[in-house]
Amino acid sequence: MHNFSPEDLLLYLYKESSPEQRTAIEEALKNDWTLREKLAVLKTAMERLNQLTVSPRTEVVLNVLKYAAAQQAVKTS
Repeated sequence: MHNFSPEDLLLYLYKESSPEQRTAIEEALKNDWTLREKLAVLKTAMERLNQLTVSPRTEVVLNVLKYAAAQQAVKTS
């Protein structure tokens, strides 16, 4: 029985593993409930990450705009 790393399972989830590795993982999943649990945890995390939306704080955006305006003023002077 092969021990698959979390990296192996992530490659499997993102369909980036080799066909041989994919087949080996699928066979192991049929018989190993702990591996199925690990895969389920990673799949849940992957789905949650895909739902996240991240945006910068207003303060950061304002600082960038302020810096850009200052640079523009220096160029036009």
